[in-house]
Amino acid sequence: MKLTPLDPWIGEKINHDDLRAWQLDKLNETLELARGKSAFYKKHFEGLPETLSTLDDLRQFPFTTAEDIRENPLRFVCVPQGEIQRIVTLQTSGTTGEPKRIFFTADDQELTIDFFSVGMSTLTEPGERVLIFLPGETPGSVGDLLRIGLERKGRKPIPYGMVKDPFHALDVMESQQADCLVGSPTQILSLARRWNPTHKAPRTILLSTDYVPAAIVNVLENIWGCKVFNHYGTTEMGLGGGVECEAHRGYHLREADMLFEIVNPETGEPVPDGEYGEVIFTTLTRRGMPLIRYRMGDRSRLIVDECPCETKLRTMEKIRGRFSGFVSVGDETLKLPDFDEVLFPIQGLLNFSVTVSGSGGDEFLLVEAQMLTDEDSTREVEQAVESLSSKRKIVKCYHNPNEVGSLLKRVILDKRS
Repeated sequence: MKLTPLDPWIGEKINHDDLRAWQLDKLNETLELARGKSAFYKKHFEGLPETLSTLDDLRQFPFTTAEDIRENPLRFVCVPQGEIQRIVTLQTSGTTGEPKRIFFTADDQELTIDFFSVGMSTLTEPGERVLIFLPGETPGSVGDLLRIGLERKGRKPIPYGMVKDPFHALDVMESQQADCLVGSPTQILSLARRWNPTHKAPRTILLSTDYVPAAIVNVLENIWGCKVFNHYGTTEMGLGGGVECEAHRGYHLREADMLFEIVNPETGEPVPDGEYGEVIFTTLTRRGMPLIRYRMGDRSRLIVDECPCETKLRTMEKIRGRFSGFVSVGDETLKLPDFDEVLFPIQGLLNFSVTVSGSGGDEFLLVEAQMLTDEDSTREVEQAVESLSSKRKIVKCYHNPNEVGSLLKRVILDKRS
């Protein structure tokens, strides 16, 4: 099995020195920068050690949260405003709350391009055509940075943008004879459900920007006979954190640029390798807006066993959802990833939503499913939902290629005595 390209790449970045020693040096540099230039961290780390002797010493430092950034993102910036090349605004969920703004210098974005170019060589070969279903019109956007990274490694990027018309996207996929697709799980699923089997299938796919259900991976592999790779990255990370190798056991991490921890979400204490907890990361090489001990809210673990590709890098298991990713119906708590695994295998299902309605002991689960055709698949959806919850439920199935539209069927499931 081929060694992940991240391994030699990181070796070159650290001059083949000891990785942990490199991380400690860069961590101390980052702490010095943040305390000296960031109004937030100067106060946040008041009274804490100036220099760390080991990576474990970082445990003394408090976490950084999304709310900290929302309150005043400019207090995190460590360079003059003229050095900021790109600002990404992340809207909060719901109707209230300030957005998060993440700031990048040109050098920060160069780090991302470098990671993208190496990471994509995991699943593409020189000369292959890569169709990019990510925002890419704006210079410095994720699709634009990916385009530059692919070109550097001799690939042929085809920027497309987000899929608004799946039939047009499929036409471009066929006319361009795409070898690889990059996009979000549900967007790529919508293309696979509509794909013409007489056309060329992609050889590889990279799923990114959202949680990747195993059920969607299975559907894509069955329809196209392709290899599906999972990428882990967020805007806060600088758009890239890790990518799977050919073993598909989890993400090999961008460890020369970031330090990852897994902690108990309740106590904040680190958990042993192999145990599940919350993902925490610290940037080591970013100058514009370094983030230290940033809480992701994602559930994962560091795998103890050596990867079959024989890398010396650590492997983080694929994300198992978020710690906030559950809904409560009365005394019953349901995990949202469980809905993904039972609903996405249903033939023709494109997407769905799960919400809780009602109050005062009369709560019920509302499941709305978007279906590809007007064939009645409500019974399959109903059975899948029934396997997860014994509470009262309303299941609605709609037919509309792009959004929830015409109602096919509405079923009320009620097992209350």
